[in-house]
This record gives sequence, C-alpha cells and structure tokens, in this order.
Amino acid sequence: TSSVGGFFMGPIYYYFMAPFLFLSRYDPVGPAVMVVLFGLLTIYLIYRIGKEFFSTNAGLISALLYAVSPIVIIYSRSSWNPNVFPFFTLSSLLVLYKAVSKNKWWLFVLSGILMGVNLQIHYLATFVGAIMFFYILLVDFRPRVSWIIESLKRYFLMFAGFLIGFSPFLLFELRHQFANTMHIIDFIFNSPETGAGMQIENIKFVIERLFGGLVISYPVFANFKNFDLNIINIWLFAVFIIASISIGFFVWMFLKSMGNKNNYQKYLLLLIWLVVGVGLFAFYKKSIYDYYLGFLYPLPFLLVGLVLGSVWEQLKNIGKVVVVIVLTVLVLISLNFTQIRVPGNQQVNQMKSISDFVLSKTNNEPFNFAIITAGNSDHAYRYFFRLENRDPVIIQYPGIDPDRKTVTNQLFVVCESVPCSPPGTSQWEIAGFGQAEVVDHWKVNVVEVYKLVHL
Repeated sequence: TSSVGGFFMGPIYYYFMAPFLFLSRYDPVGPAVMVVLFGLLTIYLIYRIGKEFFSTNAGLISALLYAVSPIVIIYSRSSWNPNVFPFFTLSSLLVLYKAVSKNKWWLFVLSGILMGVNLQIHYLATFVGAIMFFYILLVDFRPRVSWIIESLKRYFLMFAGFLIGFSPFLLFELRHQFANTMHIIDFIFNSPETGAGMQIENIKFVIERLFGGLVISYPVFANFKNFDLNIINIWLFAVFIIASISIGFFVWMFLKSMGNKNNYQKYLLLLIWLVVGVGLFAFYKKSIYDYYLGFLYPLPFLLVGLVLGSVWEQLKNIGKVVVVIVLTVLVLISLNFTQIRVPGNQQVNQMKSISDFVLSKTNNEPFNFAIITAGNSDHAYRYFFRLENRDPVIIQYPGIDPDRKTVTNQLFVVCESVPCSPPGTSQWEIAGFGQAEVVDHWKVNVVEVYKLVHL
C-alpha cells in the first residue's frame, strides 16, 4: 500500500523482483541486489546526462557526488518500491529528450512506457508526468496550427506507450472494478492531505533537502539535537550557498542557451524538472520524507556538477585547485555520514536461523505459530517456513472452523519483545490455541522461542 491514501502500488516492481529471487534461490537479498544494480545504472545515467548536456567533467563530478551521497546509498541497498524511482525517472526524461532532439516516434512511445512503469513505482511519478507534459508543450512552442498538430501527435505517442507500461496496473483495475482508481480519486478530491491552498514553506524544505541532505548530509530537524547549534547554522549557510550558486548559475546558462536550439532543449528540460518537480510539493499538506524526492535525486548533483565542471574548464589552474578542494570536502562529508561504515545487522541470517530452529523442534508434525513483537510482522519467519514447504497452520475463528481442525497439538511463539509470557496473551494466534502451558523455552540469537501444548 502507499504511505497515504490507502490504495496500492502497481505490480511491476514485483515482476522485476521475480527473476532475482529465482537466481538467488529465493534468498531475500536477491531483490536488494536488483536495487543495487538499478542504483549503479542511475550513476551511469547521471554521468551520461552530465556529459551530454554539459561536459565530461560535469558528468564525472555529478556521478561521483551522487555515488557517495549517504541518502542515495541508504535508498539503493534494500528492496523497496521507491528505491528504483531515480532510475526510471532519469531514463524517462533522457529518452524524452532524445525523442525531441531526434524527432523519432518510437522514442516518444518508449518514454511513455518508462513513465507507465514509473507510475507503478511511486505515485509521485505524477509529478514526472507533469514535467514531461510541460516539456512537450514548451520545447518547440510556436503559436501555429502545425505546432498544435505536432504536439498532439507527440502526446498521443507518449500516451500509447504509457498504456503499455501501465498495463499491469490497468489489467488489475479491470478485474477489480477500478477499486484503486476510485480510492485515488477520492484521496485527491476529498482528503485533507491534498486540495486547494499552497504550502510555500514546502518549497524551501525541498530545496533544503535536495542541496543539503543529499549533497552535504544536512540533518533532518529531528536529528538537530545530535549537533551543536553553531554547527547547524554553518551547515544551513552552506546549503544556502550551494543551492543559490547552483540554481543561479544554471538559470544564467539557460538564458544564454535561448539562442541555441540544441542547448535550449537540454536546459529547458532541467528547468522544468526543477520548477515543476519542486513547485508541486507546495500543494502537499503532510510531512515530506526524503524518499518522496527520489524523482529529484539526480537534479542537485547535475547542477552542482555543472558549476564545478565550468569552474574547472573556465578558470584553468586556479579553477582546478578550487574544484579539487570543494570535491574533497564534499566527498569527505559524505563518507563521514555514510551507512556503509555501520556494520550490518545480519537480519536475514538471524531470521533464517530462528525459523530453522523452530522447524527443528516440530518433529515434522503440524504446528501453529505466533510472534510477540513491538511492531514487526511474522512474514519473515513464514517466508522461510514456506521455502522449506513447512507452513504453520493458521488458526481460524470458530465460525469458519467449528471443529477446531486448524488448532494443532503444538504452538511455537517467537518473543522479539523480551521478557514476555505467551500463556494468557490475548493475541489471536495465541488465544485461539486455547488453554496451554509452556513445555520448553530456548534463547535463539536475539529472541526467545517458546513451545506450548494444550493443558
């Protein structure tokens, strides 16, 4: 489900997961490897766009800074739908630019297909759709009938491609009376989280997170307590300087490009990406999390790369010294806050070992299973049970199972919240088992496992 609204994401991400699960023999890390590969491809695309739009140096600098950004790394190393958002956004926009510059019909279709995939990754891809719409509208703007016809043709080709890319979601909707679509419409028009009125402070916040959080690891407000106030103020001033110089220099380059059609097409795409992508957040009325900005992740790095690449090329030796110093500082800041310095928690190995232990104590007989936890679900354990073809029996309520055939002779309870006492717990998976007593108890890794039988 989406984080707001109560509707569901499209299925395409799970199609992507399938081959990686198969190749990894159903190791849950397989889809995380997939996300890593998409992240690496995103680094390449940033280099490619930076090189093609600006210069080789700008592309290398943009890709380097993106590759070491702690936030980027956090959202590039685990399996989660929004984590591939930057790749599909970047590929959609790059293909659209190619379609416009080469005027190839099949590239417009391909950009629509990628947009259809992107909208299944995260619903904020609607912002990307708006960016693509305005780019087609403005890139060859001429108040003539021929321009209207050409623009409509491009929209049609993109929409045809979009229907192809979005078809898994549409097929689901056709089978289920457009349940998601109705929820989305209701959310847009009736939710207190959307609607009329602008939150201008959101624009400031988004700029702050893009040029601060991504580029120089500026902390979110909740983490200010971990730093001296003077350090926070210096950090904020650095964010202001980086954002002002990057955006200001880019706007100046855009104005210079207006006499050159090729450059204008490139800079216009980035300008619309910035203005529309950031501006639409003014209409969102709830908290904005870093992963919401996934479709904007590449942009600050490209703009910073443009500035530093231009300094390197225009100011000769002095410029090279300045760029090396700035890059060194930015990279060191990122490496200081990177998550790769934190040892892994070995969650997968822990879950598998606990699940294997439970199965080893069942004597290959049917069993019921429950978990007492502060917030996790039992899906991880059940995943490993399924891989061994040893699913626990799910206890049904008496209306469905009046003869209590779903209640076995043994119940295993994993306590993640320690200490705990399973007998008498009101949780249905335990209460439904009936009156029971603990006949065995083990400490396994970071949890306790209890075996209960009927009194």
